[in-house]
Amino acid sequence: MCSDTLISPDTVPAAAHPASRSSFYVAMRVLPAAQRAAMFGIYAFCRAVDDIADSDAPARERRAGLERWRRAVDACYDGQDLARLPDLRRHIEAFGLARADFHSVIDGMMMDAGTSALCAPDAATLDLYCDRVASSVGRLSVRVFGMERDDGLALAHHLGRALQLTNILRDIDDDAENGRMYLPREALQDAGVELGSTASIAAHPALPRACDGVAAQAHAHFDQAEAIARRSRARAVRAPRIMSAAYQALLARLAARGWNYPRQPVTVPTLQRAAILLRHAFL
Repeated sequence: MCSDTLISPDTVPAAAHPASRSSFYVAMRVLPAAQRAAMFGIYAFCRAVDDIADSDAPARERRAGLERWRRAVDACYDGQDLARLPDLRRHIEAFGLARADFHSVIDGMMMDAGTSALCAPDAATLDLYCDRVASSVGRLSVRVFGMERDDGLALAHHLGRALQLTNILRDIDDDAENGRMYLPREALQDAGVELGSTASIAAHPALPRACDGVAAQAHAHFDQAEAIARRSRARAVRAPRIMSAAYQALLARLAARGWNYPRQPVTVPTLQRAAILLRHAFL
């Protein structure tokens, strides 16, 4: 059971900064203080709603908790401060963050908090999921970074999808243990993977072919994101370029390991992350 103290935006203390080893934290270190604080506020919001969606509570309680957060976001736009995220309203006002993007993040978490877990969604459903849980966060972020509107929206679209597809490839086994399988149905069927239980899909000998296709999609989105970053103001895209480079390094290590079952966990070494930070920090 998930108590109100776990899922309420009014009673749970604010989360600490993300772990220093995360790609997010490394990327945010290059930002000026006001931008960095806003990004940590957005991160804390995303962490809170993600924790609800991933909790062991019944679907009804998780969805109720997410709806409480939706009302809390609306309260910020009505001029109220949240007990858990007291600075969120200030960040919203300072950077013109859009209410619809916060709602979209919650809608994405609702997809994970349904009565049945996502399992081999069709490509359109997966793209919608990626837009909600990743690109909507990107749309909030590019406002903080100060990007031009059209290029900011395009970067959020492509980089959000690239990062989320990489996460999906990294987390195949963990997700399968939780009854989830985010690889698209079309890729699985084209590879000859039978759509059975998540465990059987994860262990299927033809799964690597499906993974190769999803990895190719991620690479295409990374390429589009980099093209946008090149024509943007360098200082406005330092953080997203660090995120992109870190995740491309992760994707390369996943591909080098291979997709055959059993799969060993893959991470980007600390020294490589440090090199990525140094490469982009002084642009």
